[in-house]
Amino acid sequence: MAATATARSDTARDHRYRRDHGAWFLVLPALVPILVLSVGPLLYGIALSLTDAQSGRTQATTWTGTLNFRDLLHDTLFWDSFRIGLVWAFGVTVPQFVLALGLALLLNQNLRLRWLARALAIIPWAMPEVVVGIMWRLVYHPDAGVLNETIRDLGLGDGRDWLTGLATALPAVIVVGVWSGMPQTTVALLAGLQNTPQELHEAAALDGAGAWRRFRTVTWPALRPVALAITALQFIWNFNSFALVYVLTSGGPGGRTRLPMLFAYEEAFRYGQFGYAAAMGCVMVAVISVMLALYLVGRLRGGEPR
Repeated sequence: MAATATARSDTARDHRYRRDHGAWFLVLPALVPILVLSVGPLLYGIALSLTDAQSGRTQATTWTGTLNFRDLLHDTLFWDSFRIGLVWAFGVTVPQFVLALGLALLLNQNLRLRWLARALAIIPWAMPEVVVGIMWRLVYHPDAGVLNETIRDLGLGDGRDWLTGLATALPAVIVVGVWSGMPQTTVALLAGLQNTPQELHEAAALDGAGAWRRFRTVTWPALRPVALAITALQFIWNFNSFALVYVLTSGGPGGRTRLPMLFAYEEAFRYGQFGYAAAMGCVMVAVISVMLALYLVGRLRGGEPR
């Protein structure tokens, strides 16, 4: 009996061993690109942030420990860019969600040519950020831009230089960010709306509930998990924005649109301070990781309605 039990145990162990190795073999094609393209550069960036690496220097790179991070604590320009990045992220994410929710509710209705409206709604999402930036630079052009021409035709003034004005540059860029990112939020919310059982709406309507009450008691509770997820992801993506703002303003005027990613890019490729720029990147990764952790903890603790 003991020999039989031992043999069965060995057989089960061998089966688990083969199953686990088979699972790793299936995961490997997806795991290797993550390790090579994400984890590897991240570890290299952390190591680089602990050095005085610079471009064009003839001396060997030396280990400086946390010196770059200590310098960052006293770098007012970096913290100004960090504040601008938060303003940008909130200023883009909140209007994106509000407008996308209204558009998703509209596209969820049984309208004529609804398929065409849905196709047109995702066009900004399909366009590369560089193309979007060039297009909106033409819209904001001080002399021949569509916006200023419209203002002049309506007799509202002579227009202004939207992207170089200290007071208008950041709001103008935020408008572009909202326009270009809204379709992604719309698609996610529309998918959530279509997964809401129609029977619940019909039952609420039979009980005499109006449109607002049906939205508050039926639509929003079913849509809230999707809304929280897409809002959190959009905030992180917006905080990490680079290409769109770089094409529009390159961080100007006077640093009014210099997001953290732009600041790190300038330190690395304009001034050659690779180690210092890597330290900035590590700080931003840490902040984003904290945001993700808070979001995941909220979900695990039942922060979403059931």
